[in-house]
Amino acid sequence: MITKDTRFLIVGLGLIGGSYACALSKQGFHVDAIDLQQESLDYAKAQGMIKHGATLGNELIQQADVIILAVYPNAILPWIKQHQSLIKTNALLTDVCGVKQGIVEDVQAILRSDLEFIASHPMAGKEVSGVQYADDTIFHNANFIITPTGNNTISAIECMQEFAELLGFANISILDPMEHDKMIGFVSQLTHAIAVSLMNTNDNTHLVDYTGDSFRDLTRIARINEVLWSELFFMNKDILIREIEDFVAEINHLKNTLQNNDEKELKRLFVQATERRKLFDR
Repeated sequence: MITKDTRFLIVGLGLIGGSYACALSKQGFHVDAIDLQQESLDYAKAQGMIKHGATLGNELIQQADVIILAVYPNAILPWIKQHQSLIKTNALLTDVCGVKQGIVEDVQAILRSDLEFIASHPMAGKEVSGVQYADDTIFHNANFIITPTGNNTISAIECMQEFAELLGFANISILDPMEHDKMIGFVSQLTHAIAVSLMNTNDNTHLVDYTGDSFRDLTRIARINEVLWSELFFMNKDILIREIEDFVAEINHLKNTLQNNDEKELKRLFVQATERRKLFDR
């Protein structure tokens, strides 16, 4: 249960970590932060997002009731290994990572028995990074996914549901880590792969003065953090490769439809896409 006495520690003050800090501090919660960049900590403190910040923060770790690991995927397990001896008994840990398999089980396998790690994924963001772009409104009407395992307690799941509600998420779902990664491989990673591939198709920079909304909408997420997304793609590569193969098959079907002058099938594809897209406008 989250109360006004709950102390939050955010490890990693990027866009999501900073937006979490902004949302929680606005509601009167005590929020501390650890980040390798002193400039990020100074900015967050000046903006009233956090009470205290440190680049190491052993004391902050000892005081935290809820620790949010808003760091790159490959940094989660090493951070816990290095710092879990400092964490107070019964503290709850969570993350913001876009891939769960290979993280959740590994963390839970090495975690102290008096601590609990429950993974979660805020389906929100921007095409920019850094605490200076923190914006708590990105969570409003967004989706939030909790990915518990059999090692998690009901109380931890309920705590994360309460946490998501506090931040303004409109839809809160519970998936196991494998279901999450299958879903995210399609709705997030494949879409980023398509946007990146579209921008890398020939040299299209000379078209900047001629594009309309359709091109800008399709390629907005091609402004990508190459370090973060390389980790995410490789961690989920088997699922993502299958999604890419399915997409290539569909593109080839559309190409063959044109080559065969099959107007009826082309219209059917358009109608099917339109009907499916309507479901996302609810």
